[in-house]
Amino acid sequence: MESLKICLALILVLVSVPFRSGQIINRPNVLLLVLDDFRPAIKSFGDTKAITPNIDRIVNNGYYFTNAFAQQSICAPSRNSFLTGRRPDTTKLYDFYSYWRESAGNFTTLPQYFKQNGYLTKSIGKVFHPGVSSNFTDDYPLSWTDEPYHPSTAEYMNEPTCIDMATGNMTNDLLCPVVLPLQPEGTLPDIQSTEEAKNFLKSHRNYSSPYFLAVGYYKPHIPFKIPMEYLKLHENTNFRTLDLDYPPYGLPTVAWNSYLDIRSRDDMMALNISYPFGPIPELVKLKIRQHYYAAVTYIDTLIGELLKDVNFENTIIVITSDHGWALGEHAEWSKYSNYDVALNVPLVVYNPLVKLRSENKIETVVELLDLFPTLVDLAGLPPIPTCKTNRIVEETCVEGKSLQPLIYGDPCDSLLEEAFSQYPRPGTYPSIHPNSDKPKLYQIEIMGYSLRTKQYRYTAWIGFDPNNFTRDWSEIYGEELYDHTIDPKENMNIVNRSHLAPVVEWLRLRLQEKFCGI
Repeated sequence: MESLKICLALILVLVSVPFRSGQIINRPNVLLLVLDDFRPAIKSFGDTKAITPNIDRIVNNGYYFTNAFAQQSICAPSRNSFLTGRRPDTTKLYDFYSYWRESAGNFTTLPQYFKQNGYLTKSIGKVFHPGVSSNFTDDYPLSWTDEPYHPSTAEYMNEPTCIDMATGNMTNDLLCPVVLPLQPEGTLPDIQSTEEAKNFLKSHRNYSSPYFLAVGYYKPHIPFKIPMEYLKLHENTNFRTLDLDYPPYGLPTVAWNSYLDIRSRDDMMALNISYPFGPIPELVKLKIRQHYYAAVTYIDTLIGELLKDVNFENTIIVITSDHGWALGEHAEWSKYSNYDVALNVPLVVYNPLVKLRSENKIETVVELLDLFPTLVDLAGLPPIPTCKTNRIVEETCVEGKSLQPLIYGDPCDSLLEEAFSQYPRPGTYPSIHPNSDKPKLYQIEIMGYSLRTKQYRYTAWIGFDPNNFTRDWSEIYGEELYDHTIDPKENMNIVNRSHLAPVVEWLRLRLQEKFCGI
C-alpha cells in the first residue's frame, strides 16, 4: 500500500507540470551531446584507462545507464532510430541510402517534437548522419528551427592530411595525430562545432523560449585525426593486448566483422593483414587503443569548454553515442556486429529538477531509442504515445519507453529488462565485394536479430528479403548465446549446450514475437 501511495504521488507530480497550448512555462533547456563510435570509455563508468574529467562531472551529478544498447551498430541507421524513436525495421534503413520520410513514413523526430512544443531547436555537427539518410538537409526545416551547422573542415576528414614522417608525403592514415596550424584552415571539425555551440549558447541568453541544442562530435570515429598533444596523456604501454583476443568459441562466420574500414587506411594497408581473420600486429593494437583513448580525451576537453557556457540550473544534459566500438575484443575492431562491445553506449542524464540519490548508477537493460520519450517526459512536454502495432503508420509515436521512472527511482517501475538490436549481412561468410560490414539494402540476404537481457545475449541470423522487408525464421544461418553471469565479455558461444535448449527456445520465441515474418 505504501508503494502504491508513492507511485500515485509521483504521477500527480508529473502530470501537474504546467503546460498551455502555445505557451512555455519554465521549461528546461535541453543539451544533447552525441559522440561518434563512443564505447563507455569513461573513468566514472569504471574504465581506469580513460581520462574524462568533464564527462565525469556530468556522470557524477546525474544518472547514468551502464546497460544501454543501440539498435544497430552503424551510424546512419542508429541515429535515425533514436532520433525518430523507431527501430531500423520501421525506418527501413540499414545502410546510408534512404530517407525515412520517403521510404517508410512521415515519422516525427525528437527535435521536431520539441520544436512543435515551443522550443528553439538547433543542430551543430554530426547529429543526423549527413547525406541521403537525412535528405541532405539534416531533416531541416522539419526538425530544426535554424539551418543545421556543419564545420567547414569536415570535408577534409577522410582526405590525405596526415604526414608520413619517413617520406613527408600526405597520407590517409588510421593513426593521424596532427599539428593544428598545419591542418586545412588551421583547425578541426569538432573544435569548430564547439565554438559554434558556445556562440549559440551566448546568443540564446537573449531569447525567452527554451532551446533544444544537439551537438554531434565526429570523434572518436576514425581516422584518429586529433591534436598530437593528447597522445602524450596516454602511454601505449598501458594498452596491453586483451587476455581473450580471439574469435569466440563456436562463432558462426556470418557474425564476423572483418573491419574493412580500418583495413582501407594507408597505414593499415601497408601491414598486409590477411583477410578476413588475420590478426593485427601487437604494437599496432597498442597504438590503436592509445589513439582511441586520446581521441576520447580530446572530445572530453571540448565538452569541458562547451559546458562553461551552460546554465546548469535550468538545462537537461544528455551524453550518449550512436553505438560502441571494438578495440580487439574477439579479435575484432570497429563496430558492425551484434556484440555488447559494438552496441553498448554510454547514456548519461543530468537533470537539475531531479534530486540526486546516493546511488546514481542504473544497471537496468535499456535501449537507445528510449531516449526520445525520456527527454519528452523530463522536459514536461505532453507524453508521446507508444506505437500500437508492428505495422506502424502513426506519424507521432515511439517504439521505446520512457526511462523517467528509473531516473526518479520509481518503486512501481516494472520495465522489462531487454534490448533488441540487429545487423544485416549479404552472406554467411565475410566478403569484400559486397562489403559484409556495410552491405547495401539490395545486397542483404541475412539479418541478425539480437536480444539482450540481464543475463543473456541471444542472436539469430535468419533469412531476409530486402525487396519486401520480410523475414524467414525457417532459415537460420547461425545462432549465438552468451551468458553474462559467467562470460561478461561474450567469449564463448554456448548455444549448442543441450541443457540450455529451453533457454534458447524461449529467447528465440521472444525474438520471433518481436520480429515476426513481415
